[in-house]
Amino acid sequence: MKFFIDTANLDEIREAEAWGILAGVTTNPSLYAKTGGKLADFENHMAKICEICKDIPVSAESTAETTEDMVAEGRRLAAIAPNIVVKLPICEASLPACHTLATEGIRVNMTLIFSAPQALLAASAGARYISPFVGRFEDCGEDGIEQLETVVTCVKNYEYGYWEQEGGPEIITASVRTPHHVTQAALMGADIATVPFAALKKCVHHPLTDKGLASFAADWEKVVNA
Repeated sequence: MKFFIDTANLDEIREAEAWGILAGVTTNPSLYAKTGGKLADFENHMAKICEICKDIPVSAESTAETTEDMVAEGRRLAAIAPNIVVKLPICEASLPACHTLATEGIRVNMTLIFSAPQALLAASAGARYISPFVGRFEDCGEDGIEQLETVVTCVKNYEYGYWEQEGGPEIITASVRTPHHVTQAALMGADIATVPFAALKKCVHHPLTDKGLASFAADWEKVVNA
């Protein structure tokens, strides 16, 4: 499984990149807003992320509401850097936009996926990445992991004629909140987990690891003082 980081915070991206595990970055309007960024600085901010992560995909989300505007904004975002992926929300307007951008060689990450039919439509329209949400699905009292498994199975049943040479379309497990979400996504064969930095740090830790480290340190202190 590939690890993406779900953030627009430059410091978090730099730290995750330094771990040597980062395979991509996803952002959205809410994550950019958390940085305190302004509209006029958005494209420059995305360029900074792409500079940190030169050889991995960076998703920049369009906020356009019509097909024509999504295509225009998608082209503009894609021009920021060669590793930009245009993020579009699944809807009637985004499907033709995705198709147009895909035929131009622009990669699209179709987001806000909550059902297998949505995922299949996204793949058929040419999405390079498909992002089913887990945590938000569970907020509604539904089983987000079960829904993710359904999406993975359905999408992987077929070829779509767009990105097979790159191994696409790939499933990005989104709205990840816990190491358990990551584990379950990996077990069912999701290609990617995009993880907020706080949750990514939780994946590094385990109570028994912490206990073991404390034990080793205490025993080594005895050796030093012997």
